[in-house]
Amino acid sequence: MANAIINVTNLRLRTFIGFNQEEREKKQDVVINLEVHYPAHDACKTDEVDQALNYKVITKEVITLVEQGDFLLLEKLVAEILAVCHSHPSVHYAKARVDKPHALRFADSVSLTLDWAK
Repeated sequence: MANAIINVTNLRLRTFIGFNQEEREKKQDVVINLEVHYPAHDACKTDEVDQALNYKVITKEVITLVEQGDFLLLEKLVAEILAVCHSHPSVHYAKARVDKPHALRFADSVSLTLDWAK
């Protein structure tokens, strides 16, 4: 059986993230990376669109969640993004990573990764 791995790389969005006063007042940049696994045997065999996982649907759901959200912790944000991924029945594994650029003065970013398996 073919196991498809979809990667969404460096999806740049803005959201309220953090618990310090300045973080609560304006949206900050976040960078999202997703890895989503699903069985693709039928899609590979038939070349029919309805046999494949529509990554555009998942990405749009993530965009809506993040841009309309308000999060104190990266853990909560990443967990909700991961829930969007595994809400699709054919997904059997997903991993989400969110980077918060400029969170620390001398670092490019701080990130948190969570994964889920059926």
